[in-house]
Amino acid sequence: MIVGDLLELDDLHIEVAWASPHALGREVTGVTSTDLQDPSRYLQRGELVLTGLVWWRPEDGQAAMRFANSLRAAEVAALLAGEGTHGAVPPQLVEACRRHGIPLLSIPSGTSFRAVTDRIYLRLWGGLQAQAEGKAALPAAVSRTLTQMIRAQAPLDDVLVRAVADLGLPACSLLTGAGRLLAASASGTGAAKPVPVGPSGDSPFEGWLLQPHTEPGPTAGTLLHGLAELLAPLATRARATASAQRETGARLVELVDSGADAEAERALSLSGLPGRRRLTPVAARIDGVCEPWAAAALAEALHESSEPFVAAPDGRSGAVALSAADEETLASTLQEALGRLESRLPDRRRIHIGLGPAAEPLARDLRSALTQARYAASLQPPGSIGRCSQISSLETLLRGVPAEVTAAFRERILAPLLDHDRVNGVSLVHTLDTFLHHSASWSRTAQALHVHVNTVHYRINRIEELTGRSLRNLTDRLDLWAALRCPPPGPSSVHRLTGRRG
Repeated sequence: MIVGDLLELDDLHIEVAWASPHALGREVTGVTSTDLQDPSRYLQRGELVLTGLVWWRPEDGQAAMRFANSLRAAEVAALLAGEGTHGAVPPQLVEACRRHGIPLLSIPSGTSFRAVTDRIYLRLWGGLQAQAEGKAALPAAVSRTLTQMIRAQAPLDDVLVRAVADLGLPACSLLTGAGRLLAASASGTGAAKPVPVGPSGDSPFEGWLLQPHTEPGPTAGTLLHGLAELLAPLATRARATASAQRETGARLVELVDSGADAEAERALSLSGLPGRRRLTPVAARIDGVCEPWAAAALAEALHESSEPFVAAPDGRSGAVALSAADEETLASTLQEALGRLESRLPDRRRIHIGLGPAAEPLARDLRSALTQARYAASLQPPGSIGRCSQISSLETLLRGVPAEVTAAFRERILAPLLDHDRVNGVSLVHTLDTFLHHSASWSRTAQALHVHVNTVHYRINRIEELTGRSLRNLTDRLDLWAALRCPPPGPSSVHRLTGRRG
């Protein structure tokens, strides 16, 4: 501990009356209180001296200098003067300390010497214990109090508040690896380096972190590591609980998908989900990442909702979950969490999430709803939530079909037209799209293309010849419309619908 550490104890309101930067870096070996005029025989080198200034008399012009002489002779680290007796620290004492190079700090009348002494010893003890044992440690009394609170299942907020007060730490928060707030001693956040609590987990979304709101000093840093060790069993227990829940969920999903309805409904009754409420399915996958990461990300997001859920890998390169929350609540919750989760992923990978319709807690209904949730995960681009309730047109339906399938369908149906357009100045693909867009109206198509209506007739006849499909036939018309709505396979073979015109 150094003298400057005292200025980090914000709640004690200690201020500098005089000190040089070099003097604030002096090592502290202990603390003593005195109101003797000459306490030199009782002082030791490196100590902090607390005085209430009872010895000082305004009429004695040399009192301050005599007191400072005794401190200098003992080579103390600094003087802490209380303002309770005389108000502000006397200017004579400030000058005497300046002459002798003794750091002088003021203690306001509202701060007791007992509080200052306890905090100093606490910091000294923490530093010495860590140095002696090579690891973080907490004072026995504080450790015992916090342990009792944890065993009594006190709220984590209360545990952190007590730890910060008793250990003299900066305000801090307890977060998951993905940044979800578990508890805090005060409002606010911080950019200081967090301290890991317990095991780190197998994905960037797991594990706990103790996050100080301001940069801690050396001793406070040691005590933060000690606090993290004290909280580690809670993090380990949380990880074990999450693992057990994933196993339960994985078994439930396996049974639902396999059609073992009776076993699935027994597993559902043991899952912790409410037995008589409709359940909303969620599906998730992460580009190029294994299933456990997707399951951990999905569980992390669903924790933001107060409703019970199970989440697990689905054996299909992703993860699924069943939640008691309604679809609107889930959509909002997941959207809010999505950015925070993606920020933890390496290489700018993205998360795809889909919501199925709420279903009765029956295996056959859940099987259908889960299938729709998986499909919905492909409806929207990353960064937004896909919802089966959004499938209200052929275009939205096609979004969930794998890109390889839609690209092949497009090429298969439109190939003759695409080949024509590569070597001709008139785009039959664009003509077809315009014609169908205007509900097969010859006049409106001609107007949109800025050509004569006879030209439209000619081009449509040519399209029918090349494709072997009749635009008077509803089925053929739908096939062509669907092919136009499918994106091309890639940049090398893009044929834009708004390409050549004429």
